[in-house]
Amino acid sequence: MTDAFKQSVIGPIPLEWKVARFEEIFNIIKSYSLSRDKLTMEATSSEVHNIHYGDIHSKFVGNHLDFDIELVPFIKDEFLTEKENQFLENGDIVIADVSEDLIDIGKCVELKNVKKRKIIGGLHTIVARDKGNNIEKGFGAYIFKHDEVIKELRSMATGMSVYGISKGNLNKLPIPIPSSSEQRKIAYILSTIQKAIEQQDKLIRQTTELKKALMQRLFTEGTKSEKQKQTEIGLVPQSWEVAKIGSMYDFTGKPRGLEIVSPTPFIPMELVPISQRFIETYELRQQVSSGTYVENGDLLVAKITPSFENGKQGFVSIDKEYAYATTEVIPMKGKVEISDLHFLYYYLLKDDVRKQLADKMEGSTGRQRLSKTVLGETLIPKPPIEEQIEVASTFIALDKKVSFCENKKRILSDLFKTLLHELMTGQRRVHEIDFPGMTKEYALKEVPLSMAAER
Repeated sequence: MTDAFKQSVIGPIPLEWKVARFEEIFNIIKSYSLSRDKLTMEATSSEVHNIHYGDIHSKFVGNHLDFDIELVPFIKDEFLTEKENQFLENGDIVIADVSEDLIDIGKCVELKNVKKRKIIGGLHTIVARDKGNNIEKGFGAYIFKHDEVIKELRSMATGMSVYGISKGNLNKLPIPIPSSSEQRKIAYILSTIQKAIEQQDKLIRQTTELKKALMQRLFTEGTKSEKQKQTEIGLVPQSWEVAKIGSMYDFTGKPRGLEIVSPTPFIPMELVPISQRFIETYELRQQVSSGTYVENGDLLVAKITPSFENGKQGFVSIDKEYAYATTEVIPMKGKVEISDLHFLYYYLLKDDVRKQLADKMEGSTGRQRLSKTVLGETLIPKPPIEEQIEVASTFIALDKKVSFCENKKRILSDLFKTLLHELMTGQRRVHEIDFPGMTKEYALKEVPLSMAAER
């Protein structure tokens, strides 16, 4: 411990910080035990919002509950029992006092943009309000992210299958109190990163929704604004044909006379992805007693339940010409100038197509499989090869956009966790941080959709 730190009940803290008990800093505001069935998302005449502990655990994103953004349920008018409710204010901290695991014990949100709204704490919540000017707006929720505070909360928790914290125990909780100036700066830095993370979440949701809408549109309307015609599989553009999968694509088989060299690359089912295009890893096995021969570039489609229903499929993209895979996949490849394999990949991800094929699976319950024959006989739309590539490229671009946002979110989340720990323990001080430079260092250059579509 350096001279700049002093020892406290929650470990070393900067000299100018203090540690106080929860009850010295916060008043506990009354909350109301209203079950979910007494709440509604529709506006009521009383317009009283209720913060339910379940929403703190699973619905609200981040550490702050912004009423200008989040939808918070109302109390049904007939269940309002008090004329004088204790309404909540900006800066109040609503803590979930129960959790199914110790990881989320003490999870909380700080209220923001309350304005003239009427809000009360709900079932299994403890509401904390600053007694004076101890806690700056925006900083309060981060107190409960301090490593030692979390440890204290977990040690206070009681219960077996469900853990809880009492008001009495919470009042004894030691919490770190930096200066007001440092609180404001910590809150600014962390909330700025949190907003950037939430923005990536929003972009991921929007792009995923757009992809889902285009999955329904492009396979029936195409990309050329053509008139449509009715076919055995529904409406398709007039210039398109309808063909069997088996006539457009080849099922991969082992060439005669091919000598398999040990160790052999092997792709088990757990390496076949969901929501990822490529299979880039494999196991090396000295001996393969059973397996399906596959070649680099093949599309592997899982054929057994529930892997098929879950959408397990992907392109073999490894540093070998061939490999063996689990016997529970069907390997396929496109035909030159006839079919694009990515077109089939995305078509098989359509919910209605996958359900149609799942209904044709054979075998005993729990071990049902999609046969190669059924898959090969399935009718699909057949645009000209150029339009197949155009349709598939649209989805590839959207997938790359999602992947980019997920990667950026991961980087920002790592930065948030690092700074949360260092700032809330005083290991790094706000005056030491070049925040614009740091965010620039962690930034990723976004790829335009036109470039993202490149394969």
